[in-house]
Amino acid sequence: MISAKKCFGIAAALSLVQAAHAQDLHFSQFFEAPLLRNPALAGIFTGDMRVQALHRSQWNSLTQAYKTTSLNGEYKMPIGKANDFLTVGLQMLYDQAGTVSWKTTHVLPTLNYHKSLSNEVNRYLSIGFSGGYVQSRFDRSKMETSTSFNGGGDGESMATPQYGYFDVATGASFNTQWSQNSDNNLFVAVAYHHFNRPRRSFFQDDDVALAPKVVVSGGIKLSVTERSYFNLQGDVSRQGTNQNIIVGALYGFKLGEELDKPKYTLHGGAFLRLNDAFIPVIRLDYHPFSVSFSYDVNISRLKTSTMGRGGYELGISFTGRNKHREEMKGVIFCPKY
Repeated sequence: MISAKKCFGIAAALSLVQAAHAQDLHFSQFFEAPLLRNPALAGIFTGDMRVQALHRSQWNSLTQAYKTTSLNGEYKMPIGKANDFLTVGLQMLYDQAGTVSWKTTHVLPTLNYHKSLSNEVNRYLSIGFSGGYVQSRFDRSKMETSTSFNGGGDGESMATPQYGYFDVATGASFNTQWSQNSDNNLFVAVAYHHFNRPRRSFFQDDDVALAPKVVVSGGIKLSVTERSYFNLQGDVSRQGTNQNIIVGALYGFKLGEELDKPKYTLHGGAFLRLNDAFIPVIRLDYHPFSVSFSYDVNISRLKTSTMGRGGYELGISFTGRNKHREEMKGVIFCPKY
């Protein structure tokens, strides 16, 4: 008799056929992976450099956990005598799915140009591009189908258990501060991913293009008191026939005597991925570091099988300044997630 775990492994292996029709990888803490959302969101933070790491583990209650790790870095440089800036960045992503050890690695350099629209407040229009190499592979020795038990191997006509392709994305964003209080700001952005329609397949005769994806993002940060604020965030993405909507808010409270540079800032709130998960989130800022944690409570049709258990995410980030050059003028604002 085949175990439940092996049955799931078979299903995962067969799902390779439909891989090109699936949605891209996503995070519940999407605000901690800005370069994945939109290359035009690179550099929208207070400081000169930032490094962020985010790890997700899910479906532990069904099979071997699906694990995804994101690591991105950004560095801002002034251009000319105006308040314009250029951000160079790098997005790396590693994903391992299911019992067949299906692994995907993304290496995506990013470039974003920020055009200043005001000399009085932080107001920028940004145009960004990202492009790089993606490799996907799996362990064929762990794949089992019905022919495996008849001495016929796995019965699949695959040329190789791995493939690679180049992927390209572009986007635009607008952000502005509407008062002297930096806690009052907003941004809107739109991105177009996979516009080169890369081909990807494990099969010899299959020729399936990766569907382009459009992501519309927005956020608004509102001051409540001198020490507190609300930050509302949302993404709407569409890829082929698949649509993903996630919205929510965090409440931030500053601790310490200096409100402009608080020693600690504590955040708490929740997000909702429509028809999929309810996501409580907590975050602590202790400059120059931030740590965040979230958990997906499954509300989809799988909630009976998973008993509501989805997955957790853990994030950590570092934001710093370049001490060897004069402080940047008109630093681009950053919504404090």
